[in-house]
Amino acid sequence: MSSKRSEIIKILKESEGKAVSGEELGNLLGISRTMVWKYIKSIAKEGYEIESSPKIGYILRSVPDRLNPDAIKMGLRSSLIGQKIHHFDELTSTNITAKELAHDAEDGTVVVAEIQKGGRGRLGREWLSPRGGIWMSVILKPTISLAHASRLTLVAGIAISKIMRKLGLDARIKWPNDILIDGKKVCGILTEVNAEMELVDYIVVGIGINANVDMNEFSDDIRDVATTLWSELGEPIDRISFIQDVLFELEQEYIRFRTQPFSGILDEWTSLSDTIGRQVTITTPSKMIEGKAVGMTEDGALVVEDSDGTREDVMAGLCIYTKAK
Repeated sequence: MSSKRSEIIKILKESEGKAVSGEELGNLLGISRTMVWKYIKSIAKEGYEIESSPKIGYILRSVPDRLNPDAIKMGLRSSLIGQKIHHFDELTSTNITAKELAHDAEDGTVVVAEIQKGGRGRLGREWLSPRGGIWMSVILKPTISLAHASRLTLVAGIAISKIMRKLGLDARIKWPNDILIDGKKVCGILTEVNAEMELVDYIVVGIGINANVDMNEFSDDIRDVATTLWSELGEPIDRISFIQDVLFELEQEYIRFRTQPFSGILDEWTSLSDTIGRQVTITTPSKMIEGKAVGMTEDGALVVEDSDGTREDVMAGLCIYTKAK
């Protein structure tokens, strides 16, 4: 969308239902009333409902529920993450596209899609991604060692949990990459890394949030373990506003990650954890580990203590709770 169209939308939004004449818009933007009319028609094709009258002007009645990059940027408070946004109606996976773009992309570039046809979580498991959700990937380029790359999953988990908790939801983090509300999954995070000589080239943080997803989109078995923000709040959220908040909070945590000791981030993650203190069974490609989750290492490994008091650090795996907390 061109900058002139973006400015027209911004002006009409800020008029809060009051008519703005074509002449006024033209004067503000330095274009003719004929050009204003052409832009208005183009905006309407994007799904914006605009009431027009030759004697009164233009009134913005409604905006489409689409994650339009210009709409996101209008109220964006972050100065790095989200300054460049690639939007698609449908993708196989935002992470796949982000990795294709990552080499030449700026730090903080975002890829967002209305629908993912091949969304996936850890270990290649399917992630259902229908319209109404928030499916996006953030390209980050921190100068860090490969050993510290997994920390970004913890950073993203903190940022997203904070935003959900501000909505009054008891969002908690299930190791390694899920956000839960009352024990049901509402968000998944998939972090993928490209590195050379143990130094990170880029990290793609994939974020999938069941936002305004109709629970009827889920099969019965998924409804037992998953939830949506719409279901938890009793009404749809403003997805544009929510993404703006997530990108801002993620940037704050990213800055903290790059400038402060990681111990503070680790302490906050632990305070938000749904996993620490639980009996767990973790399945890795090579073995099964059972015991009590007692802590986290600075590299993001879960510390599991068995019945004999022996502790093991687990970097990745499928985590299942074996007892109620």
